[in-house]
Amino acid sequence: MRVFCFVLFLLCSTTEAQEIVTVGSRPGVTQSFFIAGMGERKAEALALLYIGGGGSIRLRVEDGQPKFGAQNFLPRSRAEFIRNGVLPVVMDAPSDQPGGLTDYYRSSDQQAADARAVLAELKKRFPQLPVFLVGTSRGTISAAFLGRSLGNELAGVVLTSTLFTSPRGANLAGFNYASIKAPLLFVHHREDSCEQTPYTEAHRLSGRYPLISVKGGKPPESGPCDPFAPHGYWGKEPQTVDAIAAWMLKKPYPREID
Repeated sequence: MRVFCFVLFLLCSTTEAQEIVTVGSRPGVTQSFFIAGMGERKAEALALLYIGGGGSIRLRVEDGQPKFGAQNFLPRSRAEFIRNGVLPVVMDAPSDQPGGLTDYYRSSDQQAADARAVLAELKKRFPQLPVFLVGTSRGTISAAFLGRSLGNELAGVVLTSTLFTSPRGANLAGFNYASIKAPLLFVHHREDSCEQTPYTEAHRLSGRYPLISVKGGKPPESGPCDPFAPHGYWGKEPQTVDAIAAWMLKKPYPREID
C-alpha cells in the first residue's frame, strides 16, 4: 500500500504532530485524511470522523500548514476530542469522488475498501488504540454502512444527527442497525429542526440503543440542516463531545445534556 505523508511540525510517528496522510486504497485511487496532533495529551482511543454534506474537506497544505474545511460539527470540535484523550482523524473524499461523495459511494464496497486502507495505516501507527467511527448528518450513512462492513475491526460506532429521511438519495430509513456488530451510540439534539434528521426517530430507537439527547446552545447562525444550528450542536460542542468520549472510554456519561 502506497503511503504519502505530509509532515507538519514533528515526525509522523508521533501523536504530537498534525499531518495529512494519503494512502493508495483501490487501483488508481487514493484516500487522504487528516490526523490531528494530540500535543501533550495521551491518546486513549481514535475516532475516524465522517462529515455530512458532500463529505469533502478539501485537504491541502498551504505555507506549510494543513488547510481544510472545518465548519462541520466534527472537524470543528476536534480540540474537544483531543481534550478528552481521543485522537481525531478527519476523512476527506477519495480521489475518484472529486465532486464529493455520492450516495451510492457512502453505502458501497468502494467506501469499505478506502476505510480499510486507512485503518491499516492507522493501526500500524497506533496499534494500541481502539478505533471508533463517528458520522454526522449525511455522514451517518457512511458510518452506519461502514459499521456493518467492518464488524469487529471497530470498537464502536457513533451516529450524530442521523439522516433518517431524505427527499432525495440515500438515508437510513429501514437500515438494520443490528447488523452493526460493534457497540452503537446515537447522539441527537432535541431541537434539531432539519426535516431529514428528526429527533423523534432517534428517541424511538433509544429503547434498543443508547441515546445522548442535547438541549440548548447558541442561537442558530445557519439554516436548520447546516452546522451553526442545533443540527450541528452549535454552542454545545464541548458537552456533546465530552459525553461521546466518555461513552467511548467506558466512563459514566450523561444521557441528557441541558
